[in-house]
Amino acid sequence: MNSIRVRLGVLGLALLTGFTTPTAASAAQAAPSPTVEEQRLGRAAPQEILRRSGFDTAAPRLARALQGARSYGEARRAVTREGTRLWQRAVDRAQGRGPDGGDLSRDDDRPLYWARLGMTRDVRTWEPEFGLTDEQRAALLDELERTSRGQDAIRYPHGKGLKRILLTGFDPFTLDRDIRISNPSGATALALDGTVIETADGPARVETAVFPVRWQDFTEGTVERALRPYLPKVDLFTTVSQGRVGRFDIERTNGAWRGGFGDNDNIGRTGTVPLSDPASQPQWTTTTLPYAAITAAQTGRFPVYDNTSVTEIPAGGTESVVRPDGPTPGSTARAGGGGDYLSNEIAYRATLLRDRLGLHGTLPGGHVHTPVLQFAAGNTTEVTDPEFVRNRLDIIAQVRAILKVAAETS
Repeated sequence: MNSIRVRLGVLGLALLTGFTTPTAASAAQAAPSPTVEEQRLGRAAPQEILRRSGFDTAAPRLARALQGARSYGEARRAVTREGTRLWQRAVDRAQGRGPDGGDLSRDDDRPLYWARLGMTRDVRTWEPEFGLTDEQRAALLDELERTSRGQDAIRYPHGKGLKRILLTGFDPFTLDRDIRISNPSGATALALDGTVIETADGPARVETAVFPVRWQDFTEGTVERALRPYLPKVDLFTTVSQGRVGRFDIERTNGAWRGGFGDNDNIGRTGTVPLSDPASQPQWTTTTLPYAAITAAQTGRFPVYDNTSVTEIPAGGTESVVRPDGPTPGSTARAGGGGDYLSNEIAYRATLLRDRLGLHGTLPGGHVHTPVLQFAAGNTTEVTDPEFVRNRLDIIAQVRAILKVAAETS
């Protein structure tokens, strides 16, 4: 996803960390206001999505639990319980388990997104009588983000004969353009989490998680914290996001550059992708997914492309140049194949982590861009329609087929 694509409306694109128990608050600190992202929750479309899925009960349930908490420890346990419950509920709904909760199709990723925002808003604005430090509130929010995104629910069975696949998706974004937006990568994560794909080489277990569309979370290392424990243990990984209209792309090259487009909090960031150890930071990383096999296979109704294009400043140059066949030696990144937004960044961070773990030659991994999820022509107000649902289901099925090909040829 790059900023140009976003402006054209064709972009579509977990905090796993241990927490120490903060010291008890000596005095109550004023609760912060809801974020820009959380403030959208009061609009009509999010409320309809929550009501028509039954997920309008999630935030009130957490609010009641917080009201009953008499200590930080009790509050922490409530947040962990309800965040975990929300993720599992979303996965179960997507995979046909339990009640529908309403007439919204089960494949929809938006109930999880909007319900989570209701919960984070409640934690952010909660003012308990026993007092809460800024550090304690931040820890509660981190715990809620991590558990409700599936970050701590990644489980692979022990034993041989089973391949292990890790897939990540994203929240909806560009919501000020269209508040109804769904992200097929997030829907795919819910649909495939914990499922098994039968391949020619045997079964492959898929585990998934979802990431926020916020620059600051990436700056704080959410990708590395979430993925580092699992990359040495899996046989294949792919980050997934929404890309261009009508096509899939296997992104060959990822760039170390942020293009500045606003995130879900309407904050933009421009500059080199920030890392904790920038001294060894490369300008480019590459996919190790079997892109030739994937693009040659019949995986679904959307064409799949091996995207080799990047934008660079050539060595010794000052102006950006588009290179259709990848970067030239010594160049400086200005956009990977996946652009200069957070989908490029998650691909860059995940593949760089792969390389720093010494897994470049042994672990297939990279980024897949899905088609833009479109409503039916003429639908500018309804939160769903049959074509919208069919498009999302077809994208999910095709990602699954791509994983099967990748698993069989890796």
